[in-house]
Amino acid sequence: MPQMEESPHLLLSLRGVTVNLGATRILDNVDLAVGAGEIVTLIGPNGAGKTTLLRVALGLLQPQRGETRLKARLRIGYMPQRLAIDAALPLTVRRFLTLAAPDAGNRVAKALARVGAPRTLHTPIQSISGGELQRVLLARALLRDPELLVLDEPSQGVDLAGQEELFALITRIRDECGCGVLMVSHDLHLVMSSTDRVVCLNRTVCCTGAPLAVSSDPAYLRLFPASLPGFALYAHRHEHDAACHTGDRDGG
Repeated sequence: MPQMEESPHLLLSLRGVTVNLGATRILDNVDLAVGAGEIVTLIGPNGAGKTTLLRVALGLLQPQRGETRLKARLRIGYMPQRLAIDAALPLTVRRFLTLAAPDAGNRVAKALARVGAPRTLHTPIQSISGGELQRVLLARALLRDPELLVLDEPSQGVDLAGQEELFALITRIRDECGCGVLMVSHDLHLVMSSTDRVVCLNRTVCCTGAPLAVSSDPAYLRLFPASLPGFALYAHRHEHDAACHTGDRDGG
């Protein structure tokens, strides 16, 4: 994967990324950039290509067209959307984390404390709650001392109060370490206060910009009507005074 030289603050740059699966176009001419200290959130309907785009960014999938560039020797911490663990496998949280980072030592306990899950250290991973599992997976990503955190639906399986706490935690981690964050979320209103820039994706980039700007963009509203539960109540309190660039759409 090519490494970038043009900006010391740019961690990741995708340009013109197109991915086909057989005869189906999954991504069409997508541009994306993440800088140090920036939280970028991908939103879009099911099947929009969000996880596929993350896989391209991680170098796990080669696009048919386009270019992916990373900062030289970039350290990436990845948090998957979900994790299947055999219920019969005797595995504590500590053991699970040391499998991912064998040289972590006492950094495992520190990472769990950092994400607010210190009491899970010696607990079988199969018996912790959904919210605790997401925090454990975040701790696992942090053990890499990442410059870029890539989070695929970090609030998966977490109740609403837990989601708010988790997004606040992600923001705090960004503030403390100055890392960039690229994450997927299914709801814009959940990340309104926890993201710097939103990219609305439906195979191609429909619109991108600050959260409030995207929330009033016609392309966004066509995908996510303002009548979604909770959205209108949250959004009407703010002034929608920023502009959002609307890109060309391809059958979205």
